[in-house]
Amino acid sequence: MQGRVLYYTAQTETGIISGNDGKRYTFAPIEWKDTILPVRGMNVDFEIQEGEARAIYRALECCSVVPGALSSKSTKSKMMAAFLAFLLGGLGAHKFYLGYTGPGLVYLLVQVCGFAFCSFAIGDLSELSLTEMSTIIAFMLYGLVSLALMGLAFIEGVIYMTRNDEEFEKTYVIGRKNWF
Repeated sequence: MQGRVLYYTAQTETGIISGNDGKRYTFAPIEWKDTILPVRGMNVDFEIQEGEARAIYRALECCSVVPGALSSKSTKSKMMAAFLAFLLGGLGAHKFYLGYTGPGLVYLLVQVCGFAFCSFAIGDLSELSLTEMSTIIAFMLYGLVSLALMGLAFIEGVIYMTRNDEEFEKTYVIGRKNWF
């Protein structure tokens, strides 16, 4: 039978499918036979046994065009994510593009706060003698952290590029993997 996922949560290990016959069927995660976790609005194919959905597979057309549900064509391009990681990765642009606000803010805040700190340190540098190494060391540490974040973003860009479209979709768009 064909149907659509109405609800699924891994925490309680329960889900509900609305069948094309108008009835609702509960299911357990063990009955899910796909590598992509079920999401609300996803079209599925399943069997009915004892009033429950069994042997559940994602339908070939993937998903419906319900607002808030996934579309069959991703709105996130791996090429754009990689481009942003290479070009503006130090500021977390690729994270914001993929919808990862938390990690994007980590990148952005580290860069902005570090830049502000260095600006303050450079402003004070004119009043300090060259023997005041603490300011110079702080500036160098920020530089290292900044380079590390840019390197991390570059590595993520390379990872995005080396994944095929389906893996990228499963891992970063549907699976919502924040780092690497």
